[in-house]
Amino acid sequence: MVYSGRNFTSEEIELIQWTRKKYPQLSRTELVRTICEFLGWTTPAGRPKRPQCTSFLEMLEEEGLIKLPPIDVSRKRSAIALTPAITEIQIDTTPISKELKAIEPIHLEIARAGSDLKRWRHYVNEYHMLGDKKVFGSRLAYFIKSNETILGCLQFSASSWALSSRDEWIGWKAQDRKLRLHLIVNNSRFLILPWINVKNLASKVLSLAIKQLQEDWLREYCYAPVLLETFVDTSHFAGTCYKASNWTYLGETQGRGRMDREKEYGLSRKAIYMYPLQKDFKDCLKGLKPCKTVNPDD
Repeated sequence: MVYSGRNFTSEEIELIQWTRKKYPQLSRTELVRTICEFLGWTTPAGRPKRPQCTSFLEMLEEEGLIKLPPIDVSRKRSAIALTPAITEIQIDTTPISKELKAIEPIHLEIARAGSDLKRWRHYVNEYHMLGDKKVFGSRLAYFIKSNETILGCLQFSASSWALSSRDEWIGWKAQDRKLRLHLIVNNSRFLILPWINVKNLASKVLSLAIKQLQEDWLREYCYAPVLLETFVDTSHFAGTCYKASNWTYLGETQGRGRMDREKEYGLSRKAIYMYPLQKDFKDCLKGLKPCKTVNPDD
């Protein structure tokens, strides 16, 4: 079985079944952590891939291969009770229509888990056409700010599993992609709030992200990506800011989602843009040079 970029052997499926039977007292959360540990299913920084593992176990349950512990409803209720209601988030929609230099300096601030990330998700759900969908793997969400005024939101997350034009451009073989796909991250959300009208703001934001993303990702996940990708729905947008920021256009997608391995779901085609974060990015992606990493235990 293949799921979330990982090939599962029959022995690994049997190990999951054995673990469930051997430790029937484990909660669903504890079972997921145990399976991640047994399978070595972790991020490049060594953190367990719990969201992916949870979804995979739920898929196995749907297929009748395992029976999962019940969801702890009391814990979910406690989490909901501790989270501020969405109506408590105050949004300043005062129009801003100025020259870029009048609102500089612009800066990007990571939206941390808690009230900040909740606010970020509210903005994206309310004002981005794709909303805030569940993201597997590593990600960084940013607020775009002028002093303390929020101008928009930005997100970088896991790249596409396979993208023929990208992989040919890099010179990747299948094994290269499997080993080093995490070194590419996707600019999966980019939102300038609708009441903000500042010429060249989007290009400015991209230039800031390009300068700081490697260090931010290294600090959060213990390795630095070397290449950015993004997709632009040309039925709605022209991709002007990416063109102005010298991103490389590689063509169009085939109209499939990231998880659509069976080619079952038709989506609109999107323009593909790439941006190297360092000159030797192809050598890093092909394993000819190491990427920048740190030991998570340091």
